[in-house]
Amino acid sequence: MSKDIATPIRTKEIMKKYGFSFKKSLGQNFLIDPNILRNIVDQAGLTKEKGAIEIGPGIGALTEHLARSAKKVVAFEIDQRLLPILKDTLSPYDNVKVLHADVLKADVSTVIAEEFKEIEDVMVVANLPYYVTTPIILKLLTEKLPIKGLVVMLQKEVADRIAADPGSKTYGSLSIAIQYYTEASLVMTVPKTVFMPQPNVDSAVIRLIRREEPAVKVKNEDFFFTITRSSFAQRRKTILNNLTSQLPGGKEKKEQILTALAEAEIEPTRRGESLSIAEFGALADALYPHFQ
Repeated sequence: MSKDIATPIRTKEIMKKYGFSFKKSLGQNFLIDPNILRNIVDQAGLTKEKGAIEIGPGIGALTEHLARSAKKVVAFEIDQRLLPILKDTLSPYDNVKVLHADVLKADVSTVIAEEFKEIEDVMVVANLPYYVTTPIILKLLTEKLPIKGLVVMLQKEVADRIAADPGSKTYGSLSIAIQYYTEASLVMTVPKTVFMPQPNVDSAVIRLIRREEPAVKVKNEDFFFTITRSSFAQRRKTILNNLTSQLPGGKEKKEQILTALAEAEIEPTRRGESLSIAEFGALADALYPHFQ
């Protein structure tokens, strides 16, 4: 087995060899602790029958661990400067394919259909660039791709928000958007010291396992998400105040909003953070006829 890429010495050697410098605009922070990488891969439950999609492989630190555990790995890398480096560092592995593409613009569904023909279980496993974490996760979930779930490293503060329960300070529309599609759990906190260069914040690894059915059945998904976002527009405001100020024509439809709240058995004085996903579902369905 080749030497791990994810050590400070090896990372520096590779960067020196290629004259590579970090691009702040791409949120590049490379992991330099093999134990953490092994742990991430363990959380994804990969086997030689399963596939993995990686986003932002960097110099291949996580990629090589995925290649050792999975049947096939497909990695999306946006930074052209890294392509020759990955070709070199991943040369011992014949089950890795690196695509030069921005995952936010890519047709991931087609990539999965073409690259994982023989493979049923595909997990997304990645150390995500912090500045695009949320858009990437939401794209992968809303496009309803045939993936089993995600195990991703992200900023701890965002991970806390994603996995938050109703009633907590961090619970909000992001928690609901992601928990609507998946069961979310925070699996480990990662100190900033295991990255090069060190980010300003601690990180965390979150596991999102796709639900067979969404957490709640609603008449209209887009409207459901409009209601959840509106309900958290100003955290200190009551659900009634947020809905009347945020929904189109909300002020004129205050009576209908009150009727819908009563129908969903939700006190108008409650705040958004106290409502469960099921309550938001009931509220969205009660409001839907009034906002067509």
